[in-house]
Amino acid sequence: MNLSLLSRYAFFAACVLLTLISLPFLADLWPLTLLCGALSAVGVNDLRQSRHAVRRNYPILGNIRYLVEFVRPEIRQYLLEGDNERLPFSRAQRSLVYARAKNEAADKPFGTLSDVSQTGFEFIGHSMLPAEHADPASFRVAIGGPQCLQPYSASLFNISAMSFGSLSANAIRALNQGAALGGFAHDTGEGSISAYHREHRGDLIWELGSGYFGCRTADGRFDPQRFAVQANDPQVKMIEVKLSQGAKPGHGGILPRHKITAEIAATRGVPMDRDCVSPARHSEFATPVELLQFLARLRELSGGKPVGFKFCLGHPWEFMAIAKAMLKTGILPDFIVVDGKEGGTGAAPVEFTDHIGVPLREGLLFVHNTLVGLNLRDRIRIGASGKIVSAFDIASVLAIGADWANSARGFMFAIGCIQSQSCHTNKCPTGVATQDPLRQRALVVEDKAQRVHNFHRNTLKALAEMTAAAGLAHPSQLEPKHLALRVSSSELSLFSQKHVYLKPGELLGGQIDGEFYARMWRMAQADSFAPAVA
Repeated sequence: MNLSLLSRYAFFAACVLLTLISLPFLADLWPLTLLCGALSAVGVNDLRQSRHAVRRNYPILGNIRYLVEFVRPEIRQYLLEGDNERLPFSRAQRSLVYARAKNEAADKPFGTLSDVSQTGFEFIGHSMLPAEHADPASFRVAIGGPQCLQPYSASLFNISAMSFGSLSANAIRALNQGAALGGFAHDTGEGSISAYHREHRGDLIWELGSGYFGCRTADGRFDPQRFAVQANDPQVKMIEVKLSQGAKPGHGGILPRHKITAEIAATRGVPMDRDCVSPARHSEFATPVELLQFLARLRELSGGKPVGFKFCLGHPWEFMAIAKAMLKTGILPDFIVVDGKEGGTGAAPVEFTDHIGVPLREGLLFVHNTLVGLNLRDRIRIGASGKIVSAFDIASVLAIGADWANSARGFMFAIGCIQSQSCHTNKCPTGVATQDPLRQRALVVEDKAQRVHNFHRNTLKALAEMTAAAGLAHPSQLEPKHLALRVSSSELSLFSQKHVYLKPGELLGGQIDGEFYARMWRMAQADSFAPAVA
């Protein structure tokens, strides 16, 4: 007989044989009979099934392959992963958030674990004359341009967009209570404002996506009356129109129907018998001018609150088209949030998360430069989001051109997320991203709300220490010259040397420093997102 055949079926045959031999002695050997009988049944099922060739060729033993594959992410995360492997967040990053959220010391002994000689290593230069530590309570930015009647004083560090539906009710409660305790803002995500957002009255940024949840008609169009009712609630401080999301720009959003409860359906104004789909594009505008007119309409309906938009940069000329529309119409957004492609999401196609969209820093620099080049930068605030969890992360985006930073997954870690990456399955093990009542019961709101507050406070305290070390009185004074990058094994470069920074009004004149910006500006047109010339 073929030896290969014997080896493949030997364990299965042994189980069957032991089952038959032990049957006459069932009273004494019942554990052995039960075990071997169960394994024999598994083997028979393996031979009969047609989906998995490995199990047909290796009955019983072939299942080990699927068992190991099933637990591989946990084995890697807890036993094999290095401290600085960012998949997507490193153990060191997660540990930092957990420590700060629990008010534990985040100091580390024995020196850095980072390879400071590796290309891409970043740091902030320190001063010979460090400044006094500023009060983190003063780390705020006024948002609201000349067309805004109700400007908002926002923290430099806020909770980024995460919807009720993607997150559990208890997660939303904890985040909003933490925001109320710390005096910072909580972005609703595009899933509208739920009852859980309102319980603790923490400041809200209402994100309006292409589904217009919370202010939509039966056919999914924008409903101005429903919008006005919600937008004029004093708890809502700003309105943010979501054009795209970093992890899946141009794709739209999906909340699977198995995660849609009656509460979610009522909050969003959608049926429960199908997936809740956000279209990839808005129905209220199709050109840059129409976008700005929509923003102006929202500002009026909200009683003059700050209105802006969030997007992940894609075609550079499209953002410049919006900038040209600003000049043409005189309508300015009060703020722009730049989301990087490294941003998170409950679920997205791998091709989108890996290969669509511009990373945060490049997108942020382009937006900042464009507004500087049009003499608009002092009238439009810029927020930044995308894998921001530490004080250095905040400092680096402020140095590049942002006015404030948002974090989603950082605050998820603060309320107990363990990066199991099961957000889309409704089986989140910590109750953060699930609608299962028993699973989310594990998340104790009062405890996690305090951790949200602690994480925010301790991160800004660390930012104050870093800013003082750089000789600066306030984080807003950070500039590209303060941020350095290793570009090779023997060379360092300041960000001010590495990148092109446009001069105020440069795009308005004839001479533009850098062919890239000049070409994108020529391609942009205010009345269309399509490029004008190649």
